[in-house]
Amino acid sequence: MRLALEEAQAAGAADEVPVGAVLMRGGEVLARGRNRMRATGDALRHAEVVCLDAAIAAGLQGPNAFAGTTLYVTLEPCAMCCGAVVLARVPRVVFGAWDDKAGMAGSLHDLLRHPRLNHRVDVVGGVMAEECGKLLSAFFAQRR
Repeated sequence: MRLALEEAQAAGAADEVPVGAVLMRGGEVLARGRNRMRATGDALRHAEVVCLDAAIAAGLQGPNAFAGTTLYVTLEPCAMCCGAVVLARVPRVVFGAWDDKAGMAGSLHDLLRHPRLNHRVDVVGGVMAEECGKLLSAFFAQRR
């Protein structure tokens, strides 16, 4: 999660909403991502999607490419990011801050463990939640 926080801090420094993601297998970092919506003008460039794209670009391809991986993200994933995680078949997501407005990994709904989907994800929420939440709160306080 500390590596994901580094990505979130870099996003905030670039005037992006400070969310970061890191994909790991065992102790190996496979890919990193951070929000890049403002920089690219693309609303789909959430940290999780950027991270998964980076993993694919680095060679993780095929139906079992993400086996044994964990995606660490500083904020509870939204519906779009949950969909990407399910379709990529990432087995585990660990996130920091809960998102009562858009979180779809337990807050508003639980897409990652929905019984009707073809893949269910092991989810751990609230890891370093205070640090992750403070980073987001400080970012938005500066904009008000």
